[in-house]
Amino acid sequence: MNELTLTACQGHAIAPHLDALARLRIRVFRDFPYLYDGDLGYEADYLGRYAENPASLFVLAFDGDTLVGAATGQPLKDEVDAFRRPFEANGIDPERVFYYGESVLLHDYRGRGIGKQFMAEREAHARHQGFEIAAFCAVERPSGHPQEPTDYRPLHGFWNAQGYQRHGKLATTFAWKDIGEADETHKTMVFWLKTLGTSD
Repeated sequence: MNELTLTACQGHAIAPHLDALARLRIRVFRDFPYLYDGDLGYEADYLGRYAENPASLFVLAFDGDTLVGAATGQPLKDEVDAFRRPFEANGIDPERVFYYGESVLLHDYRGRGIGKQFMAEREAHARHQGFEIAAFCAVERPSGHPQEPTDYRPLHGFWNAQGYQRHGKLATTFAWKDIGEADETHKTMVFWLKTLGTSD
């Protein structure tokens, strides 16, 4: 295992890494609670929207030349309706919010502070761009889900420690196909928010 390096880029600068990022997302999101049965066509469309946005941010973690982790974000106003609508319905202007698309990291590289660095990089970017709020959403599976591992621990404690708070009234649904299922089904996604201070 080589020394990890982190790099950040915006918009079209992600182009050389798009395929590796798509495959990384599929690999990580196969795990509970997402259970995502990956689709490279969907990944190309999803990541393409971020790549086309000059205000987006990609934070990439490499072990040598291998992409092992990534975190993304873009202004909420540029996101799909399913993610904007809960904020508008609760009187929060999407123009004030920087939205985190995902934070994915291979198992062997967890517990080394990379998740904190992902958060810090995106927060700094959001502050520099003048956003007041950072937000992301996370899937919430029903208690006792048959595919929940016995050692599963949600990331709520980590997110709280980074200053993010769960807002149960800010929720949406989003559809994807679970591993082993024939059709897409809608899952509940709940938003977590942090109020950002001013940029130094």
